[in-house]
Amino acid sequence: MELVVLNTSGKETGRTVQLDEAIFGIEPNQHAVYLEVKQYLAAQRQGTHKAKERSEITASTRKLKKQKGSGSARYGDIKSPTFKGGGRVFGPKPRDYRFKLNKALKRLAKKSVLSQKMRENSIKVLEEVTFAAPKTKEFINVFNALGLEGKKALFVLADANKNVYLSSRNLPKVKVLTYNEISSYDLVNAGEVVFFEGAVEKFQENLRK
Repeated sequence: MELVVLNTSGKETGRTVQLDEAIFGIEPNQHAVYLEVKQYLAAQRQGTHKAKERSEITASTRKLKKQKGSGSARYGDIKSPTFKGGGRVFGPKPRDYRFKLNKALKRLAKKSVLSQKMRENSIKVLEEVTFAAPKTKEFINVFNALGLEGKKALFVLADANKNVYLSSRNLPKVKVLTYNEISSYDLVNAGEVVFFEGAVEKFQENLRK
């Protein structure tokens, strides 16, 4: 399995990169993808929600009426959950929503998304790009030359590249990450995945570990 390397004008360079069938050609496991996306989104939650329960309300503790003989329900103090301003029953408390997934499942999830992207012809390989300085206009020219106009795209770098990152930062539909920063959520959330030529083998080696 191989892909043609494109230049910044969107033309074929004549070079190709080899893609591992065990990474880009498997039968997608949708449940593995679901679990890793769920884990990613859960980790984004702050978990700072809080509601006061009966014991935390500041109010009078006087018993509102006598226990028996009134012909109605028995009431304690005004902090009862049945009264306006009373405590909440089983209200939310601060908590950590993160949960653990094993590495093999996370690798399977990434392989599943990539295999699905390959079936949809949504993966491209771009030659290495170097900007002398951050230039959003130059990045947009490359973006449009690849036929990505109007699409959400994830660009995968082999190594951190400050100028490429800064050139893309103001574009709402573009995300630039190094190969070892990618989650299944990033892959699912992108309509198109563009690997820089040098990132392909590093990314594949990372998934073989």
